[in-house]
Amino acid sequence: MAFDFILWDLDDDPDGNVRHCLDHDVTKEEVEDVVQDPSSRAGVSRSSGMPVIFGNTRTGRHLIVVYEKIDDATIYPITAYDVDRKARS
Repeated sequence: MAFDFILWDLDDDPDGNVRHCLDHDVTKEEVEDVVQDPSSRAGVSRSSGMPVIFGNTRTGRHLIVVYEKIDDATIYPITAYDVDRKARS
């Protein structure tokens, strides 16, 4: 599962998705690693019911990215954070 387009809020928007990811020490580049990797796996968040993607970054972190699907090629990441590899939905 890979998406071609990722919608980001402005880096300095305190309520934006960039800030939500950085609150978990996850960069835009790390989110993009996971989202654009065809070997990442899709799932559904147990807590919010939102779609998620589980995958690895180039640096070896295993992340979950919570997102809204805009269309078949575009997503809007809500947040991302480290997750245990066994915690896949």
